[in-house]
Amino acid sequence: MRLDSYAQQIWPEYSRSTWAKYIEQGFVSINGVPATSAKKSVKEGDTVTHSIIDTAPELAFDIPILYEDDNVIVINKPVGILSHSKGVLNEEFTVADFFRSRTSYNVDTNRPGIIHRLDRDTSGVMMGAKNDETARLLQKQFQDRKTKKTYVAIVDGIPKEDEANIDLPIARNPKQPSTFRVDSNGKSAQTYYKVEDTHRKKALITLKPHTGRTHQLRVHMAYLNSPIRGDRVYGKKSSRLFLHAHQLEITIPTSRRETFTAPVPTAFEKEMTT
Repeated sequence: MRLDSYAQQIWPEYSRSTWAKYIEQGFVSINGVPATSAKKSVKEGDTVTHSIIDTAPELAFDIPILYEDDNVIVINKPVGILSHSKGVLNEEFTVADFFRSRTSYNVDTNRPGIIHRLDRDTSGVMMGAKNDETARLLQKQFQDRKTKKTYVAIVDGIPKEDEANIDLPIARNPKQPSTFRVDSNGKSAQTYYKVEDTHRKKALITLKPHTGRTHQLRVHMAYLNSPIRGDRVYGKKSSRLFLHAHQLEITIPTSRRETFTAPVPTAFEKEMTT
């Protein structure tokens, strides 16, 4: 039997692909000798050991579940938690880790249950799929723009218009590849916003993206000289990024249109009164 398959059989808490990565890094030994190939054969009588310390921290707080059935799970993602790790090896707890024991979808990857994502610093409604069929149904709705998403944000600087549709294409910034910018050669991006309240030089707004470009809301509001408060990339630092995924309207099995709501954090009200 291949070493990665054997390790996954003996220690099923990790997927075979994860064991392959650990083996390549020398964490798994056969008869006391570190193996560096996942394809190495384990023979009868061999002793296989590993020197892995589980570095993924225990969740220091609960992730609130807004809704759950046999097909989907909807959570209120806390600020500061990654949706999923960037690679197979993971040193911090993610939403994907939370979904892993509840789903059969993508369990051999670093994205079990994940069908869409929120940035680390964004809180709010996030949905996971519990099986492949549901994942396909939900992903198609995101791709076809059949979902309706509503965000709440606090911005620095009051927009000139009380409400407007922003239609500005977005592209990756070649000078800072991890960031994005408004660019005439970019991909189409549309956002509706409405000012709900103002206080001094801050505004509480609702945002409804019609497209799903990376950093879309943050880039659009920064372009209007009203960056989202606490945006370390496109604005100024604060106690947190004041961007919250408030509602998600989507069709779930079986053909039920539902709207899921994550209450706006109390920190938003406090921030608007100071």
